[in-house]
Amino acid sequence: MGDHTHGWAAAPGAAERVRSVLAAAWSCTVTAEGTREELVGAHTVMEDGRVLLDVPEDGALLDAAIRAPRGEPSAVLEFADVAPVPVRHRVRSRVWLAGRCSVEGGRLALRPTRVVLRRSSGALTVGSDEFAAAAPDPLAGAEARLLTHLADCHADAVGRLTRLVDPARLQGAVRVRPLAVDRHGLTLRIEHARTDRDVRLPFHAPADDVSQLTERMHVLLSQAAASCPRPLQRQRADGDG
Repeated sequence: MGDHTHGWAAAPGAAERVRSVLAAAWSCTVTAEGTREELVGAHTVMEDGRVLLDVPEDGALLDAAIRAPRGEPSAVLEFADVAPVPVRHRVRSRVWLAGRCSVEGGRLALRPTRVVLRRSSGALTVGSDEFAAAAPDPLAGAEARLLTHLADCHADAVGRLTRLVDPARLQGAVRVRPLAVDRHGLTLRIEHARTDRDVRLPFHAPADDVSQLTERMHVLLSQAAASCPRPLQRQRADGDG
């Protein structure tokens, strides 16, 4: 896909965030009629928003979901959005999907009727139609690899990017780490002795793939190079807090 700016925003919407969490998550917790199980590598999200789960055919979870009272949500799925880079408070957000289940091709299929996204700023309810129509961020599947590479191999670049941050937010900072990246921008976690703050550096245009992301990052670094140096007062490499 080519570069485009129409409809561009500095951050993804709630429905896109939810779809991105589900696309990147490797595990989820399923609760159905008193039965609670952790499933690993067992969920698939369809384009229309249905979530398919691979569960044992003779398991309690499948039986509980199907036997739920008619007209009520028969299962709740919980997903945790965990930062791939070690930082304090690594869970960036949580997603809950509630809905009725059916069996499709031997798998448990949940069609969400209620979708909730909880972040540090609070909880948001996402409409089921909005969720079904949304698509995950195109970088969601590569985010873990991209952020880990940035943190492990380009710590100097992360340091240079702090030149784009308000100096007041860097006062007393002990460490800065890349927290998240999506097509709209890069988020840095600024850790202080007892608190932390997140700062978002928006791209000048959305990135639809890794090659475009590389160009967007180079633009940010060029902007940082043109800014007055604002070195951190001190950096601490010991521990993750």
